[in-house]
Amino acid sequence: MNAQPLLTTEEVAVLLGVKPTTVYAYVSRGLLTSQRNADGKNSLFAKTDVDTFLANRKRTTTPGIQTGITLIKDGSLYFRGRDATMLAQTASYEAVAALLWTGDLRDTPFKAGPELRKLAVAVTAPLPETARLTDRLRVTVAAAAAADPLRFDIAPAAVLATGRQLLATMVQALPSRSGVFPVEETSFAKELWHRLTRETPAKPGLYALDAALILLADHDIAASTLAARVAASTRAHPYAVVSAGLAALDGPLHGAASALAYPLLAEAVRGRGPMAALADRHRSGTPIPGFGHPLYPDGDPRARTLFGLIADGPVRETALELADTVRERSGQAPNIDLALAALTLHHGMPADAGEAIFAVARTAGWLAHALEEYGDRPSRFRPTGAYAGLPPL
Repeated sequence: MNAQPLLTTEEVAVLLGVKPTTVYAYVSRGLLTSQRNADGKNSLFAKTDVDTFLANRKRTTTPGIQTGITLIKDGSLYFRGRDATMLAQTASYEAVAALLWTGDLRDTPFKAGPELRKLAVAVTAPLPETARLTDRLRVTVAAAAAADPLRFDIAPAAVLATGRQLLATMVQALPSRSGVFPVEETSFAKELWHRLTRETPAKPGLYALDAALILLADHDIAASTLAARVAASTRAHPYAVVSAGLAALDGPLHGAASALAYPLLAEAVRGRGPMAALADRHRSGTPIPGFGHPLYPDGDPRARTLFGLIADGPVRETALELADTVRERSGQAPNIDLALAALTLHHGMPADAGEAIFAVARTAGWLAHALEEYGDRPSRFRPTGAYAGLPPL
């Protein structure tokens, strides 16, 4: 019989989205049970106890949100009732965006107006070389909003037109790494490809990138989606909705998580192998990024699908070996962040490429949720804080 997987305090903190000190507080209040490791100095937690605590923890920050966009059930992900992993293998991102927005899987191209594209390139050009791709995306969205005098038109047709043009502008304003600017009528994935890598685009790579965009297009009421819906409930315009989503996405526990998995995987590929890379992380007490997801206790279906589309090679082989090792020792399966890191590393993309892919992909989902929110009662998000400060004088 296999021993029950044990997690360190740092690993539990990552899973719960809190600081290690908060984990200790949960223990002191009897909400979590810990045990000492062999040296008697550090705490270990049974994974089953942590999973139970996570499942029972109440989420009381929002009113009941009824949505017809995304369903996560029995370890599967559905967009408008369609299996997202199947869509990733059979449809384009443009078509899935339309599905999220309208319920109709229609492949409508994204086009950026030349003047808006020129403005976005001009306002992002002065950014330093150290600026991340998502920094450029945020500036582009703000500039596009300022340039649109009709931005407060939130009629469904107007939001769709804004969404398609904004997505095209966000990508086309990014610098081309290959020196190639695709001709008009090219696919959205191909437009993005040239902004992420110098590698010549080939069908398998473009197919995998398009699939990644689809798999990341929405994920129910994630943190960034909640931020987007709160903005939309105040009748903020679509650009502001996307800006709110981008702000919440900036945290390392959300959209930037693949950037944490990227150096781990790169070290395993280029250095001494997966075991050494994992040993270094455990020695430093750093949680292992790219593993586990509270909504998928048996494994992230998005990761399985994306790994299946990445071409064979050292990166994919090492990533799968890393996944097998972690699964055997801790019971945690790889999530989409590890698969995204493998995709970007395999194709010579920078470490922040996964975050950019995530941000661009999720823009379609944020706008879909905005459309739902625009049709609901305005300003309905008003949770009440439980005051724990000093009493009034």
